[in-house]
Amino acid sequence: MQNCLLGLDGDDIPAVVTAALSAHAWDCVVVGGGIRKAEELLEVFEVTVNLIRQHAPGAPIAFNRDPSDIVDAVTRWVR
Repeated sequence: MQNCLLGLDGDDIPAVVTAALSAHAWDCVVVGGGIRKAEELLEVFEVTVNLIRQHAPGAPIAFNRDPSDIVDAVTRWVR
């Protein structure tokens, strides 16, 4: 498992996400609630999902409820 943390105050989010997704093949990509749940981050969420579709097209996209259930989120899609 590997995390891709985004700095919302100045990171080039598309570049950070693209670099992480291009690093190797992914069995599953989890988009956390920090991006997904905040209404003001809707654009960041959309950009992230579309970059996943572009750079990891074969990987299922999973969503967790909180950091404690990341493994559960992945397990729903990867067996």
